[in-house]
Amino acid sequence: MSEAYRRPVSDTWWLKNPNYRFFMYRELTAVFVLAFLLVFLYFLRQLASGPEAYNAFLRRLSSPWSFIFHTAALVAACFHSSTWFNLTPKAVVVRKGEEKIPDAFLITPNYVGWLTISVIIFLIATWS
Repeated sequence: MSEAYRRPVSDTWWLKNPNYRFFMYRELTAVFVLAFLLVFLYFLRQLASGPEAYNAFLRRLSSPWSFIFHTAALVAACFHSSTWFNLTPKAVVVRKGEEKIPDAFLITPNYVGWLTISVIIFLIATWS
């Protein structure tokens, strides 16, 4: 039997379509979120190891590279979250009778919840 013909596809096929590029960049942000979570887990391990290990970890966190990494991770997490929230109406179609509820009614509560939780965490973190 002959094998079916498969058209050759380049490794950069996704660069030709802006929608695919956007999707790939969005998925790339998950790598930064993963890296941040690994650093956070290491932080918890150092915290449990005692004051010396914790203080050494804090010294490493004070480097400019750490600041750059955490800033990039924050930007990536915000971009990832906002694109996820904006996809909600495509994943969840809510109807009232025959009419579809406007997208804003599904997107806005996500942002309100995100802002509320962020403010609560900020207030807890700065409480003295």
